[in-house]
Amino acid sequence: MQHGPLTGMRVIDASTILAGPLCCQILGDFGAEVIKVEHPTAGDSMRGHGESKDGIALWWKEISRNKRTVGLSLSDPDGAAAFRALAKTADVIVENFRPGTLERWGLAPEVLREENPGLVVLRITGFGQTGPYASRAGFGTLAEAMSGFAHLTGQPDGPPTLPAFGLADSICGIAGSSAVSMALLAREHNGGRGQDIDANLLLPIMTAVGPGATYFQQNGTIGQRYGNRSTNNAPRNTYRTADGSWVAISTSAQRIAERVLELVGHPELISEPWFASGHTRAQHADLLDGYVGEWIAKRTRDEVVAEFTAAGAAVAPVYDARDLAEDEHVRCTGMLHTVPDEDLGDVLMHDVMWRMSGTPGAIRFTGRPLGADTDAILVGELGLGADHVADLRRRSVVS
Repeated sequence: MQHGPLTGMRVIDASTILAGPLCCQILGDFGAEVIKVEHPTAGDSMRGHGESKDGIALWWKEISRNKRTVGLSLSDPDGAAAFRALAKTADVIVENFRPGTLERWGLAPEVLREENPGLVVLRITGFGQTGPYASRAGFGTLAEAMSGFAHLTGQPDGPPTLPAFGLADSICGIAGSSAVSMALLAREHNGGRGQDIDANLLLPIMTAVGPGATYFQQNGTIGQRYGNRSTNNAPRNTYRTADGSWVAISTSAQRIAERVLELVGHPELISEPWFASGHTRAQHADLLDGYVGEWIAKRTRDEVVAEFTAAGAAVAPVYDARDLAEDEHVRCTGMLHTVPDEDLGDVLMHDVMWRMSGTPGAIRFTGRPLGADTDAILVGELGLGADHVADLRRRSVVS
């Protein structure tokens, strides 16, 4: 395999569900050796998320790719001791227990750094390690609600709308991989000292939603729901085509807006004073959507995409999973990648998230069964002793 930029780094994924596991998936994709530490009987609840085939969780195959797995109870003193031995060999630990949990088990980051000063610990929670909400249960849905995302999403006369997927968790996981990389870089410049990273689900999605707090503080304004429209540009919407498909267009750039109106046969609007900016165009969205929607409704999806592309205007078809899997650009550029799996044969999954010319990263193997590597790591690498590990297994401390 071609080495990734994190080759030589060992990451312990002691997190569950989505944000932490996704962060560690990204680190593993780019070369880190990731060891997944799960409860020996329950495992990561992520194993039960999403669809399955023949009893095999499909999402697990992607989210835990490039990860070896150890079943280990951290709440048991012997399990905690094994974890401390593992932590001595690690560069990074990613965890998402409630604040104070690791401390209660004798596994506080400062304790682990007594024997491993360079250890970086990413701590993911719903609301952070401190503050009035620190002890609350935190899930992505709560962050999507509190961040302003749900308030701004949906039709103007409809209810706030939550995403049908783990948006807040995913944004936090991607941000977490960036934070870990920064901490590892900082370690190179501060004498090899590690540090803690306090990450929460709320702040990254707040950032993605935009500067609503700034608008409120400066202008007293509060954003509202506009469906698929935008207050920043128009025409911007989804439009139904003659063959029953949908396309989306955006006119964030002024010249693109002009090309769209030329294409749909209404160039006279371009000379209107209100057409000169996206904000004022948005005030005439009904008129613009009417013209654009009428033109699109007379053509098939492929015809609309072809004519918009030829005119240099921005358009994209609204895809479902089948459309995405069959798209020629997605296939040609390898955005989806087929990976061999011992249970399912070939599995189609997302490729590594970005391309690096010198250290591109790779998908080396898919998600593994619970405890598949316990003996190899605890006995073979840490030297804990086969009899000792066998005793721990009898007591359900390891699996």
